[in-house]
Amino acid sequence: EVQLVESGGGLVQAGGSLLFSCAVSGSGFDDYTFGWFRQPPGKEREGVSCIGTNDRLVYYVDSVNGRFAISRDNAKNTVCLRMNSLKVEDTGVHYCAAEEQNLFARMMSAVFAYHITPHLPAWGKGTLVTVSS
Repeated sequence: EVQLVESGGGLVQAGGSLLFSCAVSGSGFDDYTFGWFRQPPGKEREGVSCIGTNDRLVYYVDSVNGRFAISRDNAKNTVCLRMNSLKVEDTGVHYCAAEEQNLFARMMSAVFAYHITPHLPAWGKGTLVTVSS
């Protein structure tokens, strides 16, 4: 079991950049895959990106593809999300989540079809980003 703590949120102007970090504690960081999700104000939670056990297995939803970059540092037990060219619609609380590596398909399903995917086992409490116009 892992515990997740996000950091890096804040207020930024449209077009700016932010770096989110997800610090992962507990045993077996290498045995988990990770995803980033967000919940815009007044809307449902949605997927953003996920990463498998290495940096070659990365996926993004269309709305952030080419602007965001997910990565993991197995030595530091950290998962990051670099967000560039931020838009007002990127505003929301952003969450980090974890799933066991043998269930990576479920993590991918959560990112691309959150509303029909069973609940992921581990979540952070979220960090808020507000993008102003």
